[in-house]
Amino acid sequence: MNNTYNFLKNVWKEVKDQNKENKTLIPFLLLIISLPISLGVSNFFLALFFSTSLYYSKKKLEKPSLFLIVPILLFVWICFSYYWSIDIKKTLDSIPKEIALIIIPLSFYLIPKYTKFQKEIILKYYSYSILIYVAYFFIRACIRFLIFKDTGVFFYHGPDNYTDTGLVPRLLNAIHFSVFVSVAFFYFFNKEVKTISNQLISIVLFVFIILLSSKNIIIVFVLLVIAHFLYYSKTSNKLRLKNIFILLFLLLLIVSFSKIKNRFLVEFQSNSKNSLSHSVYNEADEGMHYISIYEAWNNKVFKEGDYFPGTAFRVYQFRLFTEFLEEEPIFIKGFGYNASQNKLLEKEKKYNLYHGYGLFNFHNQYIQIFAELGIVGFLLLILLLLLNIKNAIKHKDFIHIVFSVLMISLFLTESFLWRQRGVVFFTLFYCLFNSFYKKER
Repeated sequence: MNNTYNFLKNVWKEVKDQNKENKTLIPFLLLIISLPISLGVSNFFLALFFSTSLYYSKKKLEKPSLFLIVPILLFVWICFSYYWSIDIKKTLDSIPKEIALIIIPLSFYLIPKYTKFQKEIILKYYSYSILIYVAYFFIRACIRFLIFKDTGVFFYHGPDNYTDTGLVPRLLNAIHFSVFVSVAFFYFFNKEVKTISNQLISIVLFVFIILLSSKNIIIVFVLLVIAHFLYYSKTSNKLRLKNIFILLFLLLLIVSFSKIKNRFLVEFQSNSKNSLSHSVYNEADEGMHYISIYEAWNNKVFKEGDYFPGTAFRVYQFRLFTEFLEEEPIFIKGFGYNASQNKLLEKEKKYNLYHGYGLFNFHNQYIQIFAELGIVGFLLLILLLLLNIKNAIKHKDFIHIVFSVLMISLFLTESFLWRQRGVVFFTLFYCLFNSFYKKER
């Protein structure tokens, strides 16, 4: 008990001392560690961070950096899309979700730049907070396993991906949370001096990411780990090779679990002209037909029993986007922010899809933004990502590189910025990493 008290006392002293240097540090920390909680809580801390930034703004304001201007321009373009939106009410109702694109960059413009040490404090306590969330979800899964007697509670969203009995709540989204955990993992994994506790934490977070079963994130995550061993680790080449083999063995051992293996099999074994039988996958009800990538791109009509694995569904969504480009005048301005859903529902009826597929968005940020905000919005997004990766490489900051690569890959499978939790997460880390450090005293 005394050790815990002393630890918390030291944490509070460290944060309080740095908050004297920059009064927004504590509000920023509260905001970034509250992201996995309810949106109401993070909205409160977002308002607190912005109001603190206004109150303690630096006296002499400099010319704003380009990296701060671009997200603000994107938000302005989102607002302008109201005037040509094909669903004005949906656009107007959804615009407040994107307020972080202007509030957070404006806050970073007003406040003194965080020092390198302050940035490390933010990353440290963000990562420890994620560890607490992970521990909570593991404990919750163990309790549910005792109740339901089903190992599915340790994976993704649950035994059937529809009931909310999985490793993380559906509202939190397993794919999005796997990105949150990945950033925390690399904070501990990137430490030059690795204590036993850091190594154990890294293993726990590594296992948790695999159990979340996001195929895209798992692949990119493992590649980043290997890249760290090859280019950033200061251990000898022999030890690096040994560590890579241990990592791959651990990965193969975990992936051998049927729940994770089936999620990969559905993707890799259905990408032919004819889908394989349902018995291969054991992931849908009897009578389900698994749509292949070929079928998703070429079929003139579908049946109600057709089931789209993740990759095939995204190919189908890209197909719809190409059709919209040919049929609708959306190249310059798009349908309007968050206004494409009715068009997707029309395609659902046209292609006779099972009701519900038309309720999904494009599940691809690049396509989503092009379809709804046109080439202008698309180019602003690309500029955001280019500035981000450019500064990451320039500063040789591996955690920043991790964040940049994760966002580029995540946007291929998720409309991440069209989710309130997603846009706050992205904008917070984007502004934190791209703010150039002021010199230490």
